[in-house]
Parts: sequence; C-alpha cells; structure tokens
Amino acid sequence: MAEEIISESHSSREEEHVAPNVAPFARKQGGWTAIAYILGNESFEKLASVSLISNMTTYLRTKYNMGGVFLVNVVSIWSGFTNITPLAGAYLADARLGRFLTLLFGSLAAFLGMGLVTLTAGIDKLRPPRCQGNIHCEEPQSWQLAYLYIGLGFMAIGSGGIRACNIAFGADQFDTNTEKGRAQLKSFFNWWYFSFTIALVIALGVVVYIQTNISWFIGFLIPTCCLAVSIVIFLIGRRTYIRLKPQGCVFIDMAKVINAACRKRHVLIVPTASSLYDHATKESENELSVLRHTDRFKCLDKAAIIVDRSSELNAEGVAKDNWRLCSVDQVERLKCVVGILPVWVAGITCFITMEQMSTFGVLQVIQSNTKVGNFNIPPGWMGIASMISLAIWIFIYECVYIPSASKISKKEARLSLQIRIKIGIVMAILCLSVAAFVETRRRDLARKEGTFISPLSVGYFLPQFILSGLTEAFAAVSVMEFLNNQVHETMRSVAGAIFFLSLSIASYLNTLIVNLVKLLSGLHGKKEWLGGHDLNDNKLERFYLVIAGLGVLNFMYFHFFASHFIQTFEESKRRKTVLEERVDYVDLPEKKP
Repeated sequence: MAEEIISESHSSREEEHVAPNVAPFARKQGGWTAIAYILGNESFEKLASVSLISNMTTYLRTKYNMGGVFLVNVVSIWSGFTNITPLAGAYLADARLGRFLTLLFGSLAAFLGMGLVTLTAGIDKLRPPRCQGNIHCEEPQSWQLAYLYIGLGFMAIGSGGIRACNIAFGADQFDTNTEKGRAQLKSFFNWWYFSFTIALVIALGVVVYIQTNISWFIGFLIPTCCLAVSIVIFLIGRRTYIRLKPQGCVFIDMAKVINAACRKRHVLIVPTASSLYDHATKESENELSVLRHTDRFKCLDKAAIIVDRSSELNAEGVAKDNWRLCSVDQVERLKCVVGILPVWVAGITCFITMEQMSTFGVLQVIQSNTKVGNFNIPPGWMGIASMISLAIWIFIYECVYIPSASKISKKEARLSLQIRIKIGIVMAILCLSVAAFVETRRRDLARKEGTFISPLSVGYFLPQFILSGLTEAFAAVSVMEFLNNQVHETMRSVAGAIFFLSLSIASYLNTLIVNLVKLLSGLHGKKEWLGGHDLNDNKLERFYLVIAGLGVLNFMYFHFFASHFIQTFEESKRRKTVLEERVDYVDLPEKKP
C-alpha cells in the first residue's frame, strides 16, 4: 500500500503538475470535490490534535503535578516547537516530497506521538503519584518526563508536515487565474477555519468531558483514533487532488539572493532589462511560473545585476556561480517574503494573547467554581467558547455580511485586511484587560473565603475566552489570508510555515516574558507576580496588563507602519487584475506551422 501511494505520488507530480497560469481546462480535478476530502481530513486531524492540546494544561497540572511557571514553560516551549517544525515541512514539501507526501508522513508521525502520549494516561508508572492535597505534590522523575517529551516531540514533528501544507494543499485545488477561482480561494480560508471549528465544538465537548471526568486514557484514545480516520479520508481522496511538482528549496534561494546582494552592495549599475539576469531556472518547467521584475525593495535587485558577462555567464548565458548571480525570479521570491514580514510581525502579539488563554486562562478556571448546578464544567471546555465565537463570526461574515453588502454596493464587498487586523488587535487588548479584571475578582474572593478554590463562577471567564476567539477570527485568519495571497502559488508551503513560525515565536516570547516578569517582580525581596501551584499567591492580573500594554504598542506599530504594506499589496493586486482583464480582450495570432 505504501509503495503504491509513493509511486502514485511520483507519477502524479510528473503528470498533474500544472503551472500557475495555465488555462482552467488544463487543470485536472481539484476544486471543491478535492476540498471536501481535505476539509474532512483537516476536521478529524484538528479534532485529534486540539483534543490533546486544549486540555494539555489540565492534564499536566493534575496528572504530572506541574504548576506555575514550570507548567507554562513546558506548554509554551512545546507549542513553540510544534509551530517551528513547519519550516522543515515547507522545505520537504517544496524541494523534495511535494505537499501530498509531506502531509501523509506528517500525519503518521503525529499518530505515533499521540499513541505515546495516550500510553502515559493508561500506564500509572509513566506518571508521578497523585498530589496529597493541593500543595504537597511529588514531582515527576526525569525518565517520566523524557518519555512524555518524546511523545510530544513526535506530535510536534508531525505538525511540521501537516501545518506547512494543509492550507497550501487546499489552495492548490483552485485556479487563481480566473475570477471564480480567486473568489473561491478567498472563501476557502474562512470555510477552512469554519469547518473544523464546528467539528471541534461538537466533538471536543465530549472528548474533554471524558478526559476530565471519566478517563484520561479513553479521552486520549479517542483523538488518536480520530487521527487514524483523518489519514484514511486523506488517502481515499488521493485521486482527486491537484499535486504541484516541487520547485526547489526557496530557503536556499533566499540565502543565495542575500549573499549575492551583499557582495554587490557597492555596485552602482541601475537595474534595467539588459543588466538583469532574467534567465528562467531549470527547475521551472513552465515559463509562466517565473516571477517578473518589480520595483520594490530595489536593494535586492543587485543580486541579479550582471556586472561582467564574461566572468559571470557561460557560453549558454547561464550563471556560472548562482551564489554570486541570481535570477530575477529568485530575487522576486525573496521580495515576496520581505513584503510579508511587517504584517507578520504585527500578528505575533495577538498570538501571545491567545497563548495566555490556553495556559494561565485554564489555570484560572481550575481554581474557580466550575459547578453549574450538579454539573462540573471541565476547564478545557473554556476553549470551546473561543471556537464558537470564531465560528459565529465567520458564518455571519460569509453568509450575512458579504451577501448583503455586495447586494447594496453591486460588487463584492469584504472588509479590508487592514480593518480586520486592527479589530483583531483591539480584541486582543480587550481580552487581556477583561482577564485582568476577572482575575482580581477571583483572587479577592478566594482570599476572603480562605480557600484554594475561589467561589467565583466559571461563567465570569467566558468573556475573555470569547474575545480570544474573536482575536483569532479577525487577526489570525486575516494574516493567514495575506500571507497566502502575497506569495507565488509555488511558495504557499512557505507562507504556511511562516504563519506557524509566528505562532512559535509567540510561544517562545511568552516563555521569555513570563520568566522575565517573574524575575524582575521578585527583585529586592518583593513578592513575585508569578510562580508556584497557587494562583491566589500571585499577581497574575499585573502580568495580563503588561501583555495588554504590548498590544497597545502593536496597534500603533500596525496603524502607522505595517498596514501600509497591505495597502501597497492590495493596490498592486488591483493593477494586476486590471491588466489581466485587458489581456483577455487581445486576440493572440494563431501559430504558423
């Protein structure tokens, strides 16, 4: 079976390779038929991964006796590793295996990791003994942590293949050279989020409840089986997919461009059509897949300037050393990535906010009154509020706002990326401000009662989790859309990897900020704001306000600087669309035999 899949994938990469700009009728299959399998696979995969991720803080707190800063560090570092491995996945997808095989092997690695983590819940010797009360807890042994880290590591490796390619592989199924294809692609990003979010809201409540109240082993076994189902669905639809052939490693090309541009930084030759090396690389089988010269980031053009033809080009006009002379296509691909960075940076602070709700937010709920009547609300369920708010907004936006606004304006009406990202940043600031207020109230009531568990109802935490979901709905979806639209079709795996790299950086920055706040707040013998198993002894609300302050700085950065890159991108996209519409009216002469 494996040999059949691999051989089929190789033949598919040769036969089904479609250049980005070929006519729609030349594209084989794909479209919403292929998307149905991809979204089905994605829904079950997300159900599996998020079932573990969303409740991992509770699991480590109750079964591994972790608490305070150590728990946050473990979760944040693992989350960061999970989100940085897509860089390796993007390399494999774009340069070696293609997106189909990278997705498949990534899913298998994640399945192995989930199996190992599931065993920690089923075998008592793999965990430390239960806490005696709420304070006296035996720490896990080194070998127990090592086994846990191996399982989490395989899950992170698997995510590298999945996260780098799932969105890009779905986007490959649409022909973006047609107006219909471009419109479908815009909806795909929202429906991609919507479909798996609905599946998670329906199933996650059951899974998390089973984990918290019935059996952690059964609760982990269910998502492991769901991941197996997602792999099966993905393989069933393998004959419907459009699979683009790997075009080479864009990261190495970027290094070549930077090296060549630095070497020629003193060159004063003005870039012109005759002075630029515009030779299509051999890896590009179709000339239409090669990017053409643009006027932005002109300092990088020096990498493609021909200073001395006799020493830099061979007899066929090909560069002798592509570390000294790069093609215009290579330079323009780096320009695409450079154009992404300002907006990409703005998204990181929003993701730090989301990081707080999955760690400290859950710890707040653990030390609160989770009873509603005779029913105990699992702390992991709070993430469902975020997902529901995200799904509701996307449904309203796609099914109510866009049709109504388009009917009134007589053209497609969508909120601009700038507006959506600004709203997302504001939601992040509000989320942390509300969380700080609620935490103050929670701690004060706990101290007044003299109890570890605060009498504050779990319902008071819903607003901060809802605002976290809206932060993701506005900021994360918009940043993802911008990254995928900014780059060339053959670089979408890179765009996906860059998006998840921002999540990774947010996790590591969160770890750094947590430890800095803990250190600085404890100077001169003062009480630390963070640390220990008991939040009632901490000043968590002050930490939240520090992150909210970073959000205010991020809003000013985006408003006065980064948003201009979106405006430039959207203007260039409109000019490109107008040019393509004009070209459609030109009658090309027939080829003479």
